[in-house]
Amino acid sequence: MKKILIILCLSACVVGTYAQRRGAAGATGTTGTTGAVGTRPGARPGGNADPYIKEHYVKTQAYIPMRDGVKLFCTIYSPKDQSQKYPIIMTRTPYNVGPYEETAYKGSLGQDTVLSREGFIFVYEDVRGRYMSEGEFVNVRPQIDTKPKVNSKAMDKSSSLSMQPSPQVKPAGTPPIDESTDTYDTIDWLINNVPNNNGRVGIEGISYPGFYSTASLPNAHPALKAVSPQAPVTEWFKGDDFHHKGVFFEMDAFAFLTSFGVPRPKPVTPDQIKNAIPHGYKDNYKFYLEMGALPNFKKKYLGDSVKFWDDMMNHPNYDSFWQGMNILPHLVNIKPAVLTVGGFFDAEDAYGAQAVYKAIEKQNPQSTKNMLVLGPWYHGGWERSADGQYFGDQDFGSNTSDYFQKNIQLPFFNYYLKDKGTMDLPEASIFISGSNQWHRFNEWPPKNTTEKSLYLQPNGKLSFTKPTANGGFDEYVSDPAAPVPYQDGIQQARTREYMLDDQRFASRRPDVKTYQTDVLTEDITLTGPVVANLFSSISTTDADYVVKLIDVFPDDYPNTNPKPYTKNPIMAGYQMMIRGEIFRGRFRNSFEYPEPFVPGKITNIKYDMPDVGHTFRKGHRIMIQVQSSWFPLGDRNPQKFVDINKAKDSDFQKSTIRIYHDATSPSSVKVTVLNN
Repeated sequence: MKKILIILCLSACVVGTYAQRRGAAGATGTTGTTGAVGTRPGARPGGNADPYIKEHYVKTQAYIPMRDGVKLFCTIYSPKDQSQKYPIIMTRTPYNVGPYEETAYKGSLGQDTVLSREGFIFVYEDVRGRYMSEGEFVNVRPQIDTKPKVNSKAMDKSSSLSMQPSPQVKPAGTPPIDESTDTYDTIDWLINNVPNNNGRVGIEGISYPGFYSTASLPNAHPALKAVSPQAPVTEWFKGDDFHHKGVFFEMDAFAFLTSFGVPRPKPVTPDQIKNAIPHGYKDNYKFYLEMGALPNFKKKYLGDSVKFWDDMMNHPNYDSFWQGMNILPHLVNIKPAVLTVGGFFDAEDAYGAQAVYKAIEKQNPQSTKNMLVLGPWYHGGWERSADGQYFGDQDFGSNTSDYFQKNIQLPFFNYYLKDKGTMDLPEASIFISGSNQWHRFNEWPPKNTTEKSLYLQPNGKLSFTKPTANGGFDEYVSDPAAPVPYQDGIQQARTREYMLDDQRFASRRPDVKTYQTDVLTEDITLTGPVVANLFSSISTTDADYVVKLIDVFPDDYPNTNPKPYTKNPIMAGYQMMIRGEIFRGRFRNSFEYPEPFVPGKITNIKYDMPDVGHTFRKGHRIMIQVQSSWFPLGDRNPQKFVDINKAKDSDFQKSTIRIYHDATSPSSVKVTVLNN
């Protein structure tokens, strides 16, 4: 999820209606919109928009009524060319649909210039309770299982919409709503009110807008034909954004919610929001370590201003609060074609994209058109990077973003929205790093794979052979006063590069245990799940575990051509993280019902990690690292079985951690190997 709101300097606005439709004159660039948002004094008409957008599209704005009477604000960009009818591509967002001035246009339409040049009607909607839309905003609004059918004839489809605020107290009998119903009602209004549309709608969105894309799928409107959830927010306790496997990602949550989480008093434009909570730290490790226990955030910064923070702190386990926000069980009876997109190195929502695809695949018939794209990208990197060839210190050898935009995304929307081209996309389009090649698979994970376990061995060894000796273990002391950093160096904000960064700094710490194979004599390609399976004992009653899968480059690996955006580190011996994940040990048997450890008792900790797609090349090594903190990415565990969200600074204590690797307690990491 995007962690910093883009604050646009906009004037206060009075929103008008989609009052007059474009007539024949629309083809020459005239527009019939009246009463739309005023232009900021001194602003250059069109802002910093791509000139192509203003030359080829007409912008209008509308308030769209929902079934409960709340009105949602949207901006509509329609092609000036009237020689054909166009499908609609919509993005619903909590981040604002600005610019809100009538004459100011977005810098780009769709998620890339490929889509805007192809020609669609682009619609952007402020979701309920955000910016210029009415209603109450609810984070990852829970789905309702039973919805009355909307009487579309009773909804106001006219071009004259009331601008009066909706009642704050809804009358008895007001129909229940969720993001699916809001999407349905929006689509219903659009296809009946936007001129020159062909009756088909597609939806796309990255991160939080990705969640709203997913939410459009249950009970979808018949006109919705193609949906692309991209890096979708999906599960905020087990894998996305704010929690990973029950561990609170305090750095992301605090940075995000100190702006996004502060409520607005009424419908507003971004320039009117002045209530973000300042913090201004420069060294994130120092700041969060000195912050101490989680209740100190509320005492020192948040007060009562961020309700969702309070909600999270009041729900430390996977109870009905978190379960209700999980959209995955609702992804049944899916009718639109789905193209889910994710990045293997997405720091925010790597989990979400994979989970959405797998849920649809498992819970729907084979006839459901369900496709997946995974590439070597950071959060939204398939659209937001310069070319998708470089990320961090790695060169992936080609423009992966361009390939996705032209060869996957455009054909997907063209086929399902325009009947243009043929549908020859595979079920899974996967870019395998290491070998740096796109692969087309009929399913994900591919059938042609074998599950194998990499077993931890004595003396820091790692192999596919199960240990036979007894009594083997490694030991380290986990100290909450000196937690293991998630990345080398000093950073202010959480970086995105940590997902594939060099791990040599961690290998040198005594509280990180490192295991590696001999030099590989042939390539090994992993395509699919990674499962940590540890046997451990601790001296206290709780602990976290971090497991990393790492590609170790040869000691004579050359420094090739300088890479943009990096300091061009020494690549010889580089330890590239392919996958890392943290797990809160108390949840080893259930996320709902945590259990303390029995000090000194060998205990099995098993958890899944997001899938990988990577080739470990001949001459490289495979490495596993095990540690018990990942700071300040994840909050510190006091290593005492207390409610961590309510813990005191005095609760934090050292713990002696043992990782076993013998015949009876064979710690391992299970991987999915692609057969030749």
